[in-house]
Amino acid sequence: MFERFTKDARAVVVGAVGHAERGSADAVDDGHLLLALLDREASRGSFALASLGAARHRDSIEEALSGARRRGGLSQADAAALAGLGIDVAEIVSRVEEAHGEGALTDGGGKSGSGAGRSGSGKAGRGWFGRVPFSREAKDTLVKSLRIATARRDRRIGDEHLLLALTVRPGIVSEVLADHGVTHAAVDRVLWGGPAAAAG
Repeated sequence: MFERFTKDARAVVVGAVGHAERGSADAVDDGHLLLALLDREASRGSFALASLGAARHRDSIEEALSGARRRGGLSQADAAALAGLGIDVAEIVSRVEEAHGEGALTDGGGKSGSGAGRSGSGKAGRGWFGRVPFSREAKDTLVKSLRIATARRDRRIGDEHLLLALTVRPGIVSEVLADHGVTHAAVDRVLWGGPAAAAG
């Protein structure tokens, strides 16, 4: 599948690996893909992010991703649902960090990493390019980007397809993007002027 990626999409994938490695993460996740998209300039994906204002709010996006990692990967919606049951996630995180150190629920034990669990070895595994492997969610996002490109009858997978995939996959990244005005409909409108064909 990687041979179908444009130069910009490949740069996002390689950039995501770099973010995961710098954060000592066990795996590349959707958050790393988003950060790599935010790093891009002069591409369709970066144009959409800039047009929707997300590029100006990178710090806020990084903070939201970091907050989700501190909560052990729980989204704001998950935390709100648990609060409805009388479970205070912030209090639990505070107590765990008090006992085990700040960032104890994150991958990498307090380092800025992915939301994936630790392997127990303390060292990141190796995958594509002899580097950190891709998490199941990141692999699913790459497959979803292929489906989106195919539904649009695009021959190549661009970084815009990766962005669209991140907006439709349920989870923390799509929640963070939506909180910053980046939804599937908004990206589609910016790039193509209307609603996209539904991709399975």
